[in-house]
Amino acid sequence: METPARTLLPIELEDVGYAVRKARPLVGVSGVFSQGPLTVVIGPNGAGKSVLLRLCHGLLEPSSGKIRLGLETREDRIRAQAMVFQRPVLLRRSAAANVDYALKLRGVSAADRPGRVRAALEAAGLGSVASRAARVLSGGEQQRLAIARAWALRPEVLFLDEPTASLDPQAVQHIEGLVRSIHRSGTKVIMTTHDLGQAKRLADEIWFLHRGRLVECAAAEEFFRSPATSEAQTFLEGKLLL
Repeated sequence: METPARTLLPIELEDVGYAVRKARPLVGVSGVFSQGPLTVVIGPNGAGKSVLLRLCHGLLEPSSGKIRLGLETREDRIRAQAMVFQRPVLLRRSAAANVDYALKLRGVSAADRPGRVRAALEAAGLGSVASRAARVLSGGEQQRLAIARAWALRPEVLFLDEPTASLDPQAVQHIEGLVRSIHRSGTKVIMTTHDLGQAKRLADEIWFLHRGRLVECAAAEEFFRSPATSEAQTFLEGKLLL
């Protein structure tokens, strides 16, 4: 009998904390990211959303607690995931060359790369700007390129940290469409946002953080209809959480 392929998921957090000097941006977080739902992490500024993603992605090490992943070796974990930051870092080359370089680093053959590059750019609506310098693209196009470059690697899990911050509504619409396409392809999307409207439009599952703690984890429809905590209710009402 053939042994089933191992996967990165589920990502299990057990009492995870992170501290920097006297600051504790994350405290005692326990939960599971599983295959299936598109997960959106929300909460006030400083709630620990970005720190949570960086810990799960392996950019930071927990100060306490444990993060368990389905893959054991660092190399396997790296290959199974990708992350896009709020401000994309693009190379001084064309949009197509940005994607090609990422695939080259991942070890994709020269014969396979052109097709993967075209598919990623077309999926992101960037086929017409493939030869244009990446750094002269608009802010929304640059973010789509960064997401397309990550998606071209075919990760099992894609982390997106505030992917539409400071973008105009049209750019936001393009990126949300791309995120939905990625989710439908079978890639697990875990993203943060400060935009409650966006969370309602995209999320299947909500993780709500406040003061570094996971206050609620629920199906999105249930969370927005009937939040279980006073903190979540206050946040959804647009009031300040102190």
